[in-house]
Amino acid sequence: MKKYFGLLIILLFAACESPDTNSQKNIPVIGFVDMFKDETIDLARQGFYAALKANGFKPDSSIQIIYRNAQNDQPTLLQAIDYCISQNVTMIATNTTIPTISAAQKTKTLPVCMMVAPSPKLAGLLDENGNPPANLFGVYDTLAYIDTAFSLIKSVMPGVKKVGLIFDQSEPQSNDALKELQVNCTKNNIQLVSLPVNNSSETQTVMQALILNKIDAFFALPDNTIFASFETIVKSCNDMEIPIFTSEAGLVKRGAVAGFGADLYQWGYQAGLQAVQYLKQGNMDGLKPEYLTKRIKMYNPQVNRMFHFRFDSSFKTVK
Repeated sequence: MKKYFGLLIILLFAACESPDTNSQKNIPVIGFVDMFKDETIDLARQGFYAALKANGFKPDSSIQIIYRNAQNDQPTLLQAIDYCISQNVTMIATNTTIPTISAAQKTKTLPVCMMVAPSPKLAGLLDENGNPPANLFGVYDTLAYIDTAFSLIKSVMPGVKKVGLIFDQSEPQSNDALKELQVNCTKNNIQLVSLPVNNSSETQTVMQALILNKIDAFFALPDNTIFASFETIVKSCNDMEIPIFTSEAGLVKRGAVAGFGADLYQWGYQAGLQAVQYLKQGNMDGLKPEYLTKRIKMYNPQVNRMFHFRFDSSFKTVK
C-alpha cells in the first residue's frame, strides 16, 4: 500500500509541473525593468522585444522574460532589480536612466543592457579610471542633439523671445540638458524660463506658474517626469495656444507640434541587437555601451492646425 501511495505522490508532482516550466528550464531569462508605465517609453521595450524575435528569441519558447514595472516608485524599483538578481537571470534590461543606474549599482556580475538612458559618464557610472561598469552594455545618448532640437523653435518662430520648460532635479540628463540650453538661449537672445518639478503630481501646478511668465513656446526635455505627465503639459499649453517642441519623437505623437530626437522604438531595437549578441556568444566580448544611431525630425499636422507653422520635406508626419 505504501508503495502505491508513494507512486501516486510522484505522479501528482509530475502533473503539477506545467509544460511552460519544463520548456523554460534551459532557455535564457531576461529581467526587463521599467521605471513607470508610459506609452512613449514603452516603445523602447517593444523595439527591444522585436529585435529578440527577429533573431530567433521568441518569448515563452526560446526565451523567458520577467517583466517588472516600478510604477515610478524607487523602493519598488529596487525590489524589482533584487528579484531579478535573486533569480540569477541571464541579463537585466533597463529602460530609462534610474533603472540603469540602480541595476549597475546593485550588481557587478549580471550583464545589464541599458536603453533610453544617457551615457555612463552623464549617469555618473564611470570608475576612477573613467571606465563604465564591466557588466554594462546597451545604447545611450548624449546631449549633442539638444541644440538642434531647440533650434526648431527659432526656425518656425523667428520672433520668439521667451521659452519655458520644466525639469526633474533628480535626473542627471535633465540638469545637463538645462545647462546646454541656457548657453544656447544666451547666444540666440532668448529668455529661458525653467522651473523644477519633483514628480508628475506637481506638473499641473508648476505649468500654471510657468505660463504666468507669458512664454512664447514650451520645450519638452528628455525627462521621465515629462514623459509621465505629458498630457497635463499638453492641456496646459493648448489652453493658452502655446506650441510645444521636443527632443523626443514619441512626444510629437502625444501632442507636441514638432521635434528632433530619438525614435524610442529604434533605440530599444538597437539595444535588443546587443542583447542578441550576448545571448548568442554567452559573454561580454565586444560589448559595451554604444551611441544611439537613429534620430528623426517629425511634426504633428493635427496639432499644427492651431499654429500654421511651415515644415520642410525633411520632417516626417506622425501617424
